[in-house]
Amino acid sequence: MVKSTMEDLGQISEFKSSPELVEKLYQHSIQKRYEAGSVILNENAHIRSIPIVTKGMMKVIRTEEDGREILLYYIKAGESCIMSFLGGMHNETSKVKAEVEEDAEILFLPMDKVTLFIKEHPQWLDYIFRLYHKRFEELLEIVNAIAFKKVDERLLSLLKKKSELTQSKIIPITHEQLANELGTARVVVSRLLKQLEESGAVQLGRNKITLM
Repeated sequence: MVKSTMEDLGQISEFKSSPELVEKLYQHSIQKRYEAGSVILNENAHIRSIPIVTKGMMKVIRTEEDGREILLYYIKAGESCIMSFLGGMHNETSKVKAEVEEDAEILFLPMDKVTLFIKEHPQWLDYIFRLYHKRFEELLEIVNAIAFKKVDERLLSLLKKKSELTQSKIIPITHEQLANELGTARVVVSRLLKQLEESGAVQLGRNKITLM
């Protein structure tokens, strides 16, 4: 699997004009490394810092009261979690769960610095607005898919999205994980994957799926 990497935050378009902001981000953030499957933020947890992914990828998930989950969006290298921004700035607890999709390196910027940088650096605010716009569009796509698309269409779209993000046709994932991300039952996903395999769209393996 190809891992996305942001070698230097200075590569982020909004930060190119402000080396001072980049220096402050590194100076005031704490860097941590996580293996795939690690949960860095749980629902209802207090948000004391916001994550900026520099290597790997995270996914943001919403869990319903009955335990069902649905994937909202991915956070790639060079991006942050807009839900953390909004919740932290309003002193609210998290409404989502953030889980590492690929082994990741993440910078955690304390909330007091998040709000300070908004006042001091317009580039930081531009960065937040760009992420907000992108996530809003992705959430609209999720709403549209749930409302108007069949589960088999959503399943194939999710597989293509994962392939695009990882730049690999081979997707290491279980039927259970796919079911959780789609907010449906594992037996439904297994049946649909078998149909996709019979149609030649995918090839199924042990804990992996290959897009054809």
